[in-house]
Amino acid sequence: MSETAADSDEEDDRAPGLRKIIHVDMDAFYASVEQRDEPDLRGKPVAVGGDGPRGVLSTCSYEARVYGCRSAMPSVTAKRLCPQLIFRRPRFAVYTQVSRQIRAIFRDYTPHVEPLSLDEAYLDVTEDLRGIGSATRIAELIRARIKAETGLTASAGVSYNKFLAKLASDQNKPDGLCVIRPGQGAEFVAGLPVRRFFGIGPRGAEKMAALGIETGADLAAKDIDFLRRHFGSQADYLYRAARGIDLRRVRADRTRKSVGAERTLDKDISSGPALREMLDRIVQLTWDRIERSGAQGRTVTLKLKHDDFTGLTRARTLDEPVRNGATLAAVGHALLDEVLPLARPVRLVGLTLSHLDGEEASPPPVTGRDAQLSLL
Repeated sequence: MSETAADSDEEDDRAPGLRKIIHVDMDAFYASVEQRDEPDLRGKPVAVGGDGPRGVLSTCSYEARVYGCRSAMPSVTAKRLCPQLIFRRPRFAVYTQVSRQIRAIFRDYTPHVEPLSLDEAYLDVTEDLRGIGSATRIAELIRARIKAETGLTASAGVSYNKFLAKLASDQNKPDGLCVIRPGQGAEFVAGLPVRRFFGIGPRGAEKMAALGIETGADLAAKDIDFLRRHFGSQADYLYRAARGIDLRRVRADRTRKSVGAERTLDKDISSGPALREMLDRIVQLTWDRIERSGAQGRTVTLKLKHDDFTGLTRARTLDEPVRNGATLAAVGHALLDEVLPLARPVRLVGLTLSHLDGEEASPPPVTGRDAQLSLL
């Protein structure tokens, strides 16, 4: 386990109103489960997903990532990068059971657990229910128990808000720990490339680079009016993120409003056949996420973003919940047919299932803005 300069074994309790947040992220979760259950796969490049001509990687092992393989990559591309890549079909029932084990460990330390997916979650450990003494120590104990009880490794980030905790969990992967203490957030973010920020994809990073924005420090140097001119509704998020500010609270048992997937394309496309092929891949990614979450919904929404950043959506609500990937694909393609031919090339394709069973309103936003602003 390595640590960055921002890491520490102690927590600073002196900043009023600040939370103690841990983000735990399992390392290459699906692939690691396959390697655990099939020892002959250990140390070898493994991908979880379909290996057919239209298959997509759900995830891959760190041995495969050395070759450039990554999640959401077309399987044909992954096999070209790593000819010895070993494919396994997803076993979501197994992954779900392991995820339940991990969440049970979390709840031994706090009831405030917000799962993001089967393999990651936020924990608010501001109230030290077991008298352990620090959030960092709690994160260490959780990681040790996960390894002992499941045979898998997890990385963790500890900080005073969700945005920073998530950045920290990715800092020393795999099997790592990073702590960003109060007062260190803005400095930590300043040194990061903006592509590390949640919500900034490759194309967004390219646009920022064209505007002279490469790092968090570059972003922080731009005023809110500049950001609103160039990034519209995303401006407020970018302004806060560049300063290490995040006002969201950890929401235990959060009810999802939708499940979906979207991808920014490496090259803009406009032809019907190319869009249909890309949509097939998005359908597989979306259905994988639907199966993982156990969600049932009736509204399918197709999202397209043109090369000039204008958007287009089409939605259809069914009488019954979508129960299989074939139905999701059929509705998605019907929606795409409604908008073809396109007037402009497309840079992003997304598909979402919403109108979920048991959908509820979101709780009110967190308060306590002054506590984080006082650290700047």
